Amino acid sequence: MLEKLSKLLDVEQLDTNLFRSQEHVENYRKVLFGGQVLGQALMAATRTVEDRLPHSLHAYFLRPGSSEMPVIYDVDPIRDGGSFTTRRVVARQKGKAIFNMSCSFQIDEPGFDHQIDMPTDGVIPPEKLKNTQRLAEEAGMNDPAHNQRRFMVDFRPVDPMSYFGAGVREPRCMFWFKVDSELSDDPIEHRSALCYASDMALLGTSLQPHPISLFDPNMMPASLDHAMWFHRHFRADEWLLYVTDSPSASGARGYCRGQIFTRDGRLVASTTQEGLIRKIDR
Repeated sequence: MLEKLSKLLDVEQLDTNLFRSQEHVENYRKVLFGGQVLGQALMAATRTVEDRLPHSLHAYFLRPGSSEMPVIYDVDPIRDGGSFTTRRVVARQKGKAIFNMSCSFQIDEPGFDHQIDMPTDGVIPPEKLKNTQRLAEEAGMNDPAHNQRRFMVDFRPVDPMSYFGAGVREPRCMFWFKVDSELSDDPIEHRSALCYASDMALLGTSLQPHPISLFDPNMMPASLDHAMWFHRHFRADEWLLYVTDSPSASGARGYCRGQIFTRDGRLVASTTQEGLIRKIDR
């Protein structure tokens, strides 16, 4: 099992604008974790850009990816502008697209600055919370499919029952998280790591008003799309608060939103996702 997320997110350059994954993390049933593809795709796109950082991305998950083979990332350099640069990335396995993403990069420039406040009511410090690995063990979920250590992210729900529990509650969650290992000072590494971690637990928020968990064997969950905006600089190996909500679920799809704050209250990123939450009979 990998011990450093930076190694997972690294991609090998095969040719101009063509990259390949070198490591993987399984989600379940030999299926790739969507956050891995998201983080690696951003890393590949960034390798074709100079002197600017990604500020937004919009991605679609087209087919389930297999964790038993590498992923090829084909980067299309659509536009290189004076202030903004655009890239499109298609991820493929067996010659078929499993994922595509458009991402935008911007030079560093000053401008207007405001943000909403970080929630304070009911927010427990991460040191006083249990991580998802311990919660899984306490819930009797000891099989390899529920091994949370393989994700290399220390994830701690403020409400312990919001992750594995099936009780009915409002569609709102809060999680503290940080990458387990120390990352370099390269801001790209931290933004790719945040992409990776942002796919964890977000979709589960849409099931909060319903008496079922994302981990129920009768559930078929899958990310359908994912968008992300980076607002300010941050470190993904320091504690971040992920505040999520789900305004709507319908048509076997759940729509979720997330805001990510540093411990001192700076809003550093926002995300939205729609995912499949299909109940199946076995």
